[in-house]
Amino acid sequence: MPAAATYPASELFHLWRAGDQSALNRFLPLVYDELRRVARRHLRREREDHTLQTTALIHEAYLRLVRQQPAQVHDRCHFVALTSNLMRQILVDHARERLAQKRDGGCRITLSEEVAVSDSPVVDVLAVDSALTRLSQLDPQQARVVELRYFGGLSIRETADVLGISPATVKRDWATARAWLHREIQQSPAPPA
Repeated sequence: MPAAATYPASELFHLWRAGDQSALNRFLPLVYDELRRVARRHLRREREDHTLQTTALIHEAYLRLVRQQPAQVHDRCHFVALTSNLMRQILVDHARERLAQKRDGGCRITLSEEVAVSDSPVVDVLAVDSALTRLSQLDPQQARVVELRYFGGLSIRETADVLGISPATVKRDWATARAWLHREIQQSPAPPA
């Protein structure tokens, strides 16, 4: 990978956007630590006996990413947000598969106090996904704010930059979405036993 060190991440990123798939392979090592941080953030919210590990989650997200159209990504921050969203989808798919196999409803994530949308510290990952899907139908921008802030770990400023809106709008959408998700998750039926 010595060649990757001669290119700034942004240049490699733009080469990838232009269609050079090999640029993504050189870009990924430059952002791997950040992706590892995002993956760890996701996995901290999962149940203790979760079978996916950080590296596996990063690699599965990478495989899904290379199947995506690169022109949809605007910058490095957006790249991390997209990858975080892919990780969330992987974890939801994993939870659905586990639930289908066991039907025990044991697929849970723990929300940090900072961004908790529920009074309960443990929330069913499928309930969160279902509520977020409903929110995206009502207000796609609020749903994206939640994805970027909560799942992507982006700051208010970074979220505003990715979405092309003001930080004040992000704060307002974040507060409204959290309250709405809290209510939805509290009202969602318990998973089948």
